[in-house]
Amino acid sequence: MDIVLDLVRILIFPGLLFAVLLSLFLEWLDRKIYARMQNRVGPPLRQPLWDLFKLLAKEDIVPERADPFMFTVLPVLTLAAAATAMLYIPIWGPESAYPFWGDLLVIIFLLTVPTMVLFLAGWFSANPFGAVGSFRTVIQFLSYEVPLLLAVLTPAVLAGSWSISDIVRFQQTHPWAMAAQLAALGVGLLALQGKLERVPFDAPEAETEIVAGPITEYTGRRLALFRLSTDVQMLVGAALFSNIFLAGVVGPWYLAILLFLAKIIFLVGVLAALRAMVARIRIEQMRAFSWKYLVPIAVAQMAVIVLIKVGVGV
Repeated sequence: MDIVLDLVRILIFPGLLFAVLLSLFLEWLDRKIYARMQNRVGPPLRQPLWDLFKLLAKEDIVPERADPFMFTVLPVLTLAAAATAMLYIPIWGPESAYPFWGDLLVIIFLLTVPTMVLFLAGWFSANPFGAVGSFRTVIQFLSYEVPLLLAVLTPAVLAGSWSISDIVRFQQTHPWAMAAQLAALGVGLLALQGKLERVPFDAPEAETEIVAGPITEYTGRRLALFRLSTDVQMLVGAALFSNIFLAGVVGPWYLAILLFLAKIIFLVGVLAALRAMVARIRIEQMRAFSWKYLVPIAVAQMAVIVLIKVGVGV
């Protein structure tokens, strides 16, 4: 029975199937908000699912000069890493399906894997546009990763634990903690936008410049996995922030799940609004923005949290 329960958790809820369906819904929500802010109607609710089916049905083409093994494995790896992170996100209470001390660090690592995979995907595709996109991916990674880490570690330092469950319980018993780390939440959302390579930080996949960057040569099922992985990463990022910055969920499991959905919808709405309001910036502008503004704000926020922790004695 333990094996069956583990399989249900991994493959159905809160694992792969749940992550895929919810991420497709969030993609629709993101596109809908983006469209409405541009005075457009936007796609119907079923559109992301049909787009996924369309890509899955298309022909897979491996370029002659590409590495066949890496070309096939990388899309699977990026989706596996993103979906695995969902197993450590609390959804129906303060604890996840597999809670342990240090699960926050594991999620940070798992969210780093897709970025490295994206770099390798462009490199091994033997395409000049893919190579340019790969280098842009690494440059952008070195820009947003430091402020993202500082932002995510801020609530961990305040709670004195690397466990998401402990952070949630701390914020539920100390509600003032949410207000004390609003700057870290803002920095984290901007860095997450860069991690997902969304406007205004979409230089690695700039369609008007380098076609699709690292995934230019990918078609069919492989392209579908990359697109789906990005949606799942957005879900994981929003779910993580809802727990470590917005005190997770409370109440019976059915109300807790509704509260979880409400919080991630709010965070995805913020990301969609940011995408609609700001135009694309160049890669060197992204680097300068991260190191001149995001990093100092994140460091100042961390210093404030340390002073609060010492002063209050929590």
